Amino acid sequence: MIGTLALRLGEAWALAAALQLVLWLVQQRTRNAAIVDVGWAGAFALVVALFAWLSTSPASAWAPLAVVVAAWSLRLTAHLLHRGAARAPEEGRYADLRRRWAPHASRSFFLFFQAQAALIPLLSLAFVVPFLTTPCDSGWLRALGTLLSLTALLGETLADLQLSRWRRHPSHHSLVCDTGLWAYSRHPNYFFEWCVWVGHAVYGLAYWPWGLIALAPQAIILASIFGVTGIPPTENQALRSKGEAYAAYQRRVSKFIPWPPRRSERDV
Repeated sequence: MIGTLALRLGEAWALAAALQLVLWLVQQRTRNAAIVDVGWAGAFALVVALFAWLSTSPASAWAPLAVVVAAWSLRLTAHLLHRGAARAPEEGRYADLRRRWAPHASRSFFLFFQAQAALIPLLSLAFVVPFLTTPCDSGWLRALGTLLSLTALLGETLADLQLSRWRRHPSHHSLVCDTGLWAYSRHPNYFFEWCVWVGHAVYGLAYWPWGLIALAPQAIILASIFGVTGIPPTENQALRSKGEAYAAYQRRVSKFIPWPPRRSERDV
């Protein structure tokens, strides 16, 4: 089991590394490093397809999970492309990195792209085991995990649609979106993203004891959201572009978990 698991994760890394190499070469021409996010999101659909092709367990053991992972991956990829991740101008946080890494930005971005590729096999621990062995539950853990992930995927989709619709109004350019789910969380998309991975972890519990490794990726996702590529750079960019309007939003609205907002200064 350990040997097969290591082999699958190695294959996942090789696939992700090749994809990110191609995308790094693309950004060399376009000067838009945000395409790394497209590669990160899309790699999971490729990896889960690879796992399905090489599976040594019954399709019933992994099919629900594979569908959810592929749907999540393809939706996020399409969302990023629609948002302009592959088009100019370069997103603010990557433009900032390009300035800070100059004059060695090209080399630094290569390492950054490959670091993102290295995360793929690590996060694939969330769903690799069902492709290698049979479950030990009667089906309820897999059903619960699938339901949680699907519900979270719908929540993430709704949050992105609400923000996209709000941004289409020219009068909102200097304002902060605080409607719909965004009135209850400053980052509902990140919250539901994490819940998707929690669902994978619940699904993995049906494959005791090997499925316990599915707990690690949701912790990594949460740490990344709070400490690396998620909330900190997003909020720093928002403060630079929105100023006091976003600072007031921070004081009023929950950072992560959707929660009734505090009363604004105007309401006191």
